[in-house]
Amino acid sequence: MNKKLAILGAGESGTGAAILGKKMGYDIFVSDKNLINSDLQTLFNEAAIKWESGQHSLGEIISADIVVKSPGIRSDSSLIKTLRKQGKEIISEIELAARHTQATLIGITGTNGKTTTTMLTYKILKDAGYNVGIAGNIGNSFALQVAKTDFDYYVLEISSFQLDDIVDFAPHISVITNITPDHLDHYNFNFEDYIKSKFKILKNQSEKDFFLFNSDDPVIMNVIKEKNVKPKKIPLDVNKGMDGVYTQGNRIIIKQKKKKMMINSTQFQLSGRHNLLNAMAASTIANLLEITKESIRESLSDFKGAPHRMEKVLTIQHVQYINDSKATNINATFFAIQSIETPLIWIVGGVDKGNNYDELLPMIRKKAKAIICLGLDNENLRDTFENVSDIFIETESMSEAVKIAHKVATAKDTVLLSPACASFDLFKNYEDRGNQFKNAVRNL
Repeated sequence: MNKKLAILGAGESGTGAAILGKKMGYDIFVSDKNLINSDLQTLFNEAAIKWESGQHSLGEIISADIVVKSPGIRSDSSLIKTLRKQGKEIISEIELAARHTQATLIGITGTNGKTTTTMLTYKILKDAGYNVGIAGNIGNSFALQVAKTDFDYYVLEISSFQLDDIVDFAPHISVITNITPDHLDHYNFNFEDYIKSKFKILKNQSEKDFFLFNSDDPVIMNVIKEKNVKPKKIPLDVNKGMDGVYTQGNRIIIKQKKKKMMINSTQFQLSGRHNLLNAMAASTIANLLEITKESIRESLSDFKGAPHRMEKVLTIQHVQYINDSKATNINATFFAIQSIETPLIWIVGGVDKGNNYDELLPMIRKKAKAIICLGLDNENLRDTFENVSDIFIETESMSEAVKIAHKVATAKDTVLLSPACASFDLFKNYEDRGNQFKNAVRNL
């Protein structure tokens, strides 16, 4: 008798898991508490995949041997608690896909920088002729790609929610870009639990594997001091002379086993120290996979960056409009504001995940001539910033926020959408928020 696989959630990851599971001979049951659209219903029906919409039938789900949980379903939900009490194996789509591929896996996590690092790593490998896929929290689902293509290499952007439900997942190369408080509402407002979640990426790595990390990040360094780390550690941004990766002028230096590779980064189009760290991580991964420095340099030089991450939209009357909608936490917004050298009109706000804005205060006092709050609940922002800037305005409309910014801005100012918050109060997601910003700017 075939093993039964219950899949909770029919989004990108759940659909991919269903298609892979079907191919691997599982008896599939897809359950989504929300409504499944007609196209997906047709796909499931044609593939003879059993599904339900608008509910979770506990009896059907409990009868499964393995449960694949969407990363959007909270681990402390009553359904998940019930399944755990029943002793059910609950895994992520990342775990399922990894069980059914022999590919070399590169896993990249961190609070910020993981999307840029993932995209840049993928570009370098792809440009060098590698048979590579990009998946995880980006692109088509990992499971769908394993089912349909199964590349030799996968570059995976992995969230803490996806790592929460791994069992045997083991990337050959893992990366933690940084760790700062985020998603704490999902971790009982306990930063230590969030940190542990991120470090699960090392859980199954061996001495033959590699672990890249930002050696300037105190949270990462504190854990490494206490933790027995099995994979070979490769610190990024270390002092000259040690094994590791560091910068020297405009060059990235990769020093390992008495070999030294130098990559000129002058043509790298993304600004800011955080983006240089992302480039260092991607270059080091490429070096481990024996890609030439010439190929790495060429890929760095024409990399345009991730959508909705410090994306230059337009310059209107000498005012630069920048879309950083992907900045959904304080740390991401910190880096964004740090990289702005001109007077700032800052559009901020959304669903506050327990943010402490104090670390932004020195820069906002120095740079911001206007703050425009865009959210249904701006109380925390109001308490922190209302008396910091000469202009403090609240709105619930992106088009209005952009019109206000346009009126306030003068030549050589920068209008920056960098919300430091989730988007779900007024928008479908951060992409929708960023697209609305871009459309509003273009309609000025």
